[in-house]
Amino acid sequence: MTQHDTANAGAADRTFQVDLRGLVDLLSHHLYSSPRVYLRELLQNAVDALTARRTLAPEAPADAFGIRLYADGSVVRVEDDGVGLTEADVHTFLATIGRSSKRAERIAEQRADFIGQFGIGLLSCFLVADEILVVSRSARTPDAPAVEWRGRGDGSYSVRTLPASARPQPGTTVSLTPRADAAEWTKPAQVRSLARHFGSLLRHPVTFSDGGAPAPVNPEPAPWSRTYPTPGARQRALAAYGADVFGFTPLDTIELDLPAVGLKGIACVLPEAVPAGRRHGHRVHVKGMLLSEQAEEILPEWAFFVRCVVDAESLRPTASRESLYEDDTLAAVRDALAERLRAWMARAAASDPELLGRFLQAHHLAVKSLAVHDDEILRMLLPWLPFETTDGNTTLDEFARTHATVLVTSSVEEFRQVAAIASAAGLGVVNGGYTYDRALVHRLPEIRPEASVADLDPATLTAHLDPVDRESELAAASYLATARDALAVFDCDVALRTFQPASAPALLLDNREARHERTRSQLAREQDGGLWGDILGALRQEAPKAQLILNQLNPLVRAAVAITEPELARTSAEALYGQAAMLSRRPLRPAESSLINRSFLDLLAHALRKDS
Repeated sequence: MTQHDTANAGAADRTFQVDLRGLVDLLSHHLYSSPRVYLRELLQNAVDALTARRTLAPEAPADAFGIRLYADGSVVRVEDDGVGLTEADVHTFLATIGRSSKRAERIAEQRADFIGQFGIGLLSCFLVADEILVVSRSARTPDAPAVEWRGRGDGSYSVRTLPASARPQPGTTVSLTPRADAAEWTKPAQVRSLARHFGSLLRHPVTFSDGGAPAPVNPEPAPWSRTYPTPGARQRALAAYGADVFGFTPLDTIELDLPAVGLKGIACVLPEAVPAGRRHGHRVHVKGMLLSEQAEEILPEWAFFVRCVVDAESLRPTASRESLYEDDTLAAVRDALAERLRAWMARAAASDPELLGRFLQAHHLAVKSLAVHDDEILRMLLPWLPFETTDGNTTLDEFARTHATVLVTSSVEEFRQVAAIASAAGLGVVNGGYTYDRALVHRLPEIRPEASVADLDPATLTAHLDPVDRESELAAASYLATARDALAVFDCDVALRTFQPASAPALLLDNREARHERTRSQLAREQDGGLWGDILGALRQEAPKAQLILNQLNPLVRAAVAITEPELARTSAEALYGQAAMLSRRPLRPAESSLINRSFLDLLAHALRKDS
């Protein structure tokens, strides 16, 4: 005997005591999202009982066994024609928390056929009632009497046998007397609504009655399980179902079918754009029972342009049965559904350009985010994606056909600075400042090897601007020197060129990185000698100057370069710089705003003096 055994030789084994009220409180606040799940749990138990009954009578008609719901405001009753329970079953399964009849060895091989696996579903009834009454008769032991189990919220229960007349046929009836504080969940209209919500796709017939004639809860099978006269009729029916479930008319519906896991359903393409990265919840049914309306995990993150409703056989619910258990099966389903979405996009690209155009018009940002990381989508859809270019909004494929070299800017600001000039010069420039655009344009040669892509820099653009003749250059030299001196505070050089359109007096070439570097250098000079100045000085690089390109073809510029009065020349150069800066649409620095105001007032004062 070991030391451990000796120490425990006199110890007696004891059984854990369960505070049922505390457990119910735990379920209501941490496991289940709402008291309404009580009806789902009762339906689930009834469905599993019917599934077990089917194994005993496989030749019975499809509608031989069903579920009947009743609610009149004072009682809620759920009755099924399932396999039922004997008195021994009642003691074993209803009175032991966590033990499920679905775990019994005699039906272990059929566990995958059942929705519930955890043996805690009946406890959800205590969320709306203080007492649960179960009357059941077993189909496995026809001669056994009916048995009544009465469970109470304080943890006590009683069992008694009943005469055969109390339950002539096999099956189970669960009755609840609602508490006053649960009235909103047990009213007849609410019970009927919850039954339709959770059980609309159940394969067994379910009816509801509030005292009148029973009405079917699930009169029709799932739309993807029905037969239709034509493919068009099927597509319209699926779209109508998606509109009814989600509240919008789908741009298109994608039928989903994964036989390996018994999954069927539809994906509805949203007709309008959604914020990138926003994930929608999807409706997931397991064996017909609604599991969740917010199951994000069924699809990958990039598929936020669709909402799905699916019914699956082999997906595992969590203990609360309100989400899916993350396992290899779910991961495989997610990958397979992602392939279905890719196949739909490929099919639209190949055979339905009009549909693809409407889809990309709404969801081009979603597709761009996907194409950046998905080579297959990149090859499939990059040529079709719209981009802002100097030719307007156009597809990359069409743009590349008309421009041997595709130039791309690094920011929206740079594109706006050069768009008009570049277009007039015959350059093909794409706005790469939007999310994903620059990275995607640079990947164009991967699918169009003949295409050439390069970043646009000031040197590329100025190389396409025509120089002025030597005589004009010499005549403007004095003005250009004055302009460079006036704009030195902005680290801006000034040059004279000719370019179209002639209506543009000046072009300001600058980029964000160069401005940041110049700002850093200025701060380093101002903080010279201090620790912060040393840090900025160590980071300082030689930044290229901004360039103000004056257009010799513009009448205003030709008049300006002929000015001989120094102050007026300086003021006109500042005004041209300010106007070019505003046309670039970038945020103006305080010094630039001050310059624009000062130059305007100085020119106005000069004009007034001249008139006087």
